[in-house]
Amino acid sequence: MRYALGGNAEGPQPGSLAEPFETLVELQQQGLIRHLGVSTATAEQVAEAQAIAPIVCVQNMYNLAHRHDDELIDMLAEQGIAYVPYFPLGGFSPPQSSALSSVAARLDATPMSIALAWLLQRSPNILLIPGTSSTAHLRENIAGAGLSLSDEDLAALDKIGH
Repeated sequence: MRYALGGNAEGPQPGSLAEPFETLVELQQQGLIRHLGVSTATAEQVAEAQAIAPIVCVQNMYNLAHRHDDELIDMLAEQGIAYVPYFPLGGFSPPQSSALSSVAARLDATPMSIALAWLLQRSPNILLIPGTSSTAHLRENIAGAGLSLSDEDLAALDKIGH
């Protein structure tokens, strides 16, 4: 179970999540919810939730092009808390797509496979749930999990989000 603060595709919205999160904690104490997490939350909101009860994951928008949660991911990794990026394959501008395509061509892989591989190598606490609507897309997703990117590839891809 996760709590969505009410953010949108533009990201988290300001405000406290204490009241609704405390309600979820009560439901957990009643045995109706096993684990708690937050979605579309700022680092401050994550800390607020953690002050109320342990959380097991954070789900925010994150991908090669949208890297606002870099510090949060690292902090959560140190605590052993999962980070689940949503929209893991979207939001690339033409120049960014060019950089991604260049690495993909060098590795004989699709750009989306490379983007997923980058996410998996970004941090050990990143859990991917990429969507798919076709067998071909599923194969791309699986291929990304099997790729190992070099330091040179990672450096080129890291420039996309900065």
